[in-house]
Amino acid sequence: MKFLCQTALLTLACATHSAALAEDLQPKQYGDFERYVLALSWQTGFCQSMHERNRNEPAECKTQQELDDKRAFLTVHGLWPGLPKSVASRGVDEKRWMRYGCSTRPVPNMAEARGSQKCQAPAPELSADIASKLAGVMPGAGGQSCLERYEFAKHGACFGFNPNAYFGTMVRLNNEFKQSAFGTFLAENYGKDVTRKAFNKALEKSWGSEAVKAVKLTCNGNPAYLTEMQISLDAGKINSPLNEGSFATQRNSGNCAKQFRLDAVGY
Repeated sequence: MKFLCQTALLTLACATHSAALAEDLQPKQYGDFERYVLALSWQTGFCQSMHERNRNEPAECKTQQELDDKRAFLTVHGLWPGLPKSVASRGVDEKRWMRYGCSTRPVPNMAEARGSQKCQAPAPELSADIASKLAGVMPGAGGQSCLERYEFAKHGACFGFNPNAYFGTMVRLNNEFKQSAFGTFLAENYGKDVTRKAFNKALEKSWGSEAVKAVKLTCNGNPAYLTEMQISLDAGKINSPLNEGSFATQRNSGNCAKQFRLDAVGY
């Protein structure tokens, strides 16, 4: 198999074989939740917002450069399991769950991961392959930012997720968004103003009308520019390729108005 995978004719077949062998994302505990939220950043907008608000700009923002493939600016923030029913039964609501995650009291009651001290969270044990792929889609992973430590400690550790499956799922989903008609729309409108109607049409072209109802957008600035999108996904279908049935409706469509900018590199 190793020899065959080195031949150009079978590259695609080998990639498919490897994907089939990848471990599914499965919670070992607190698995009674209905959805995940996939948080994807528009990285140039995120960096612009950090700069404008006089926040401590991450190293990856200070060194940000133009890229030929503009889809690469759609990056991974995290993958957040929804509130488990077993946790809600202990008096925990959605707002509290999203704020504290695995450190929620009375359960799961783990050590709190603080956004201001990301690098103090334990490092998840990742294979060299997943760590490399993650670094390509999560600019804050490793280095001085330690985003992957924070995300796993807050949203993954209490579920007993295999770290490679957890972050591998993020990598896969991010790539599916980039490779879709929606990803093409983002690339074609890089540095331009877009309407929410056109944005939604690109989502619908890729996965149907239910995808539009599943997306919450966050904008900053005046005039507004996109910083993040949070996509609600059916937990029972998280290990399947994205399709019309993958998405779960959420009530909040975000704060982006009828028009906003897909920001370009630079301030």
